[in-house]
Parts: sequence; C-alpha cells; structure tokens
Amino acid sequence: MTLLETRAPAKINVCLYLGPTREDGRHELVSVMQSVSLTDRVRLEHAAERDEVVCPGVDGENLVGTAIARFRAQTGWDGDPVRISIKKRIPVAAGMAGGSADAAAALRLLGRASGREDPDLLTAIAEGLGSDVPAQVLPGRVLATGAGERLERVPGVARYAVLVVPAGRPLATPDVYREADRLGLGRDHAGLEQALQIVRAGLPDLADPLCVNELEPAALSLCPELAETLDAVRGAGADVAMVSGSGPTVLGLFHDPDAGEAAVQRFPGAVVTRPVGPHAGEVLAS
Repeated sequence: MTLLETRAPAKINVCLYLGPTREDGRHELVSVMQSVSLTDRVRLEHAAERDEVVCPGVDGENLVGTAIARFRAQTGWDGDPVRISIKKRIPVAAGMAGGSADAAAALRLLGRASGREDPDLLTAIAEGLGSDVPAQVLPGRVLATGAGERLERVPGVARYAVLVVPAGRPLATPDVYREADRLGLGRDHAGLEQALQIVRAGLPDLADPLCVNELEPAALSLCPELAETLDAVRGAGADVAMVSGSGPTVLGLFHDPDAGEAAVQRFPGAVVTRPVGPHAGEVLAS
C-alpha cells in the first residue's frame, strides 16, 4: 500500500447563529465556516493486523477510528488494514474542530486508498460523524445550515489574518451547548431564517457586524476569564474579536495582516494563521 498524507486544516466560525434544537438533539445553525492554515498532518499506511489510529498526546477515543469503521461499513471496502497517524498542531477541545478535521482528512485518505474519492460519498459518511465534519471533507469556505450538514460552497479565500489565542483549559462542546440551552440563547425558526438571509446577502466576505458567535455567551458563562482575553485582543487592534466555535480559544480577525503579525507578540502561545482553500486538503503519495 502506498503511503498517503494530507493536511487537516482547523476551521473557524466566521459567524455562528444558533437556532432551536432538533429531534435528534442537535441544534439548527447558520454558520460561515472557514478553513485556516493551522493544520494537523494525517498519514495513512499499511497496518499489520487491524486498523489503527496513532495520535500522540491525545487521550481517549479519536473520531478517526470511527471514520475508518464507517467508511468500511458504508462503502463495503475490504482493503488491507490501515494505520492512520496524526501529528497534532490544532489545539484540542479548543473550538477549532481539530478532531473533526482529522476525521475528514482520514476520509480523504481512505477515498484515495480505496479508489472511492467521490466527494458526495465522503460527505455522506461525514454527516454521521458530527456537525463539523462534512464542511471539512473539502477544505475552504462554506455556508453551513441544518446542524452543519447542509453546505453551500462560498468561492474565494478571505484576506484577513487570524490571531489564535488558546485558553488555559479546554471546554467540552456538549457542555457549551447545554449552557446555551440553559441561558435560552437559541433563536426560533423564524429568527434563524432571518439570520440566514442576512448572512447570505453579505457573502462572500461578511461585514464585521455579521461576524457574531451566538454560542459565545455560553462559553463566557462557563469560562468567565475569556472576557479579559477578548478585551485584550480588541485592544491589540483586531477588527473582530470572538470566541471560536464552542470555545475556549479566542480569535482576532485583522484586515491588515501586518497588524495581526504584530499583535501575536502580545499573547504567549498564540499563533497567526490565514484562511485557505480546497488545495489545503490535497492528498499526496510517497
């Protein structure tokens, strides 16, 4: 089996408008999701006896293992066992969908290895893995609705720099959504439809006032110290400061890339990253 490798870009939610809870327990949403150049490296190679996932530094079950099992079950592929190894750079439990990015990357690798690279097939498998996975099967910028499974590709790549400021502790996504429910943050169907129309009219590059994360109050409720980080990022000149997804990472969007590069010096452990397009998910053979 040829060794295959790809990058797994993190994603940011340029906006996230929260809707009601569906019967399946997931929330309706309207979100513009953008892949960025902060990436994990994901490699597929032959395994001796059974499928394996190797991800140093990450404890517990990895979504990539589930992706392998679902791919085999839904495609009927009975190829040789594979080992998928992950070199992490995306912060864990940070609201940047690193685990989902890895699972999407694994599906791209399995598609190439099996000769089943149909994007629609891979996206259908991704829908069963989590709301952030389908958008990352093909990196880039998308308008996501439903619970994240209905995708509209948005052409082009935004030109801002993204300051990524990790928090000192993780936040579990289910906890943040539960807190959002407790706080009554979700819109009704009419309110979410209104948000969708406003966002769609503002694409491809949203105006700053539309870059809103309606999960942010829930993340702040669970992690109040994030308010200080948000203020500091605004003070560093960010045009937009927001919690990333379910948090706790804080993002600063800078229309002036040089200002973003200068701001990173003020935040230990922070990085500056840039939006990327579909080329970031290219599968390479060696």
